Amino acid sequence: MSGLRYTVVDAFTDRPFTGNPAAVVPLPASGWPADEVLQSIAAEMNLSETAFFAPEQDGFRLRWFTPTTEVELCGHATLASAHVLMTELEPARRRVEFHTRSGVLTVERDGDAFVLDFPSRPPAPFDDAGFLAAVGEALGRPPRALARARDVVAIFDHADEIRGLRPDFGRIAQLDTYGLIATAPGDGDLDFVSRFFVPRQGIPEDPVTGSAHCTLTPYWAARLGRSRLRARQVSRRGGDLDCELVGDRVRLGGRAVRVAAGTFYLSPG
Repeated sequence: MSGLRYTVVDAFTDRPFTGNPAAVVPLPASGWPADEVLQSIAAEMNLSETAFFAPEQDGFRLRWFTPTTEVELCGHATLASAHVLMTELEPARRRVEFHTRSGVLTVERDGDAFVLDFPSRPPAPFDDAGFLAAVGEALGRPPRALARARDVVAIFDHADEIRGLRPDFGRIAQLDTYGLIATAPGDGDLDFVSRFFVPRQGIPEDPVTGSAHCTLTPYWAARLGRSRLRARQVSRRGGDLDCELVGDRVRLGGRAVRVAAGTFYLSPG
């Protein structure tokens, strides 16, 4: 296997150079490169995630890597992978099953959008005054409350507070959590807004994060009393998500655009 084609896709957006970029590398059914090769490719791309998929059973095996580690769930790179598969490789396909470390994840095409079916990760209240103070110092502004699932959720009162955060990534990396989500009620036609910080995983701030919305969707659905929600991650690049809580699953809808393509050469020459 001397060369691997890749595509860079901006996910959760309909405009290039916004949303969250992911590199997507389709692999042949004949076999996977060694894990250290996959990790090296992800480090070379230096995006928040690089996705690799190959045919398996009636779907595809899908894996995601940050520049430093493999992760167990990634929304935007799943959306990017579905976009590559259903617009470039198999344009007649309307649905795909990805076999992942988080179980089987399905993606359906809905016009020019894609809908991801992911596990719900509802947070529980997290009452720890010391941790609350540490989060406030790390974000430059104290949240009103905390909740916790895989990630700690810092809850604020106003969308402008989220936009105005000036995070100290070194302090965030010292917190005992995989990632830190900051969220508040939305403004305009938005139900809620958020930002997501994961410096421990090699990503200071992730532009748009599907996995974080597996926690935010059940939280805001319970708080607002409805299952369908409109969300925006208000990072510098920004991105939009249509969220729906369905039992113990979360459906995340979004668009994607291809912005680059090329080849990785795995041997000299």
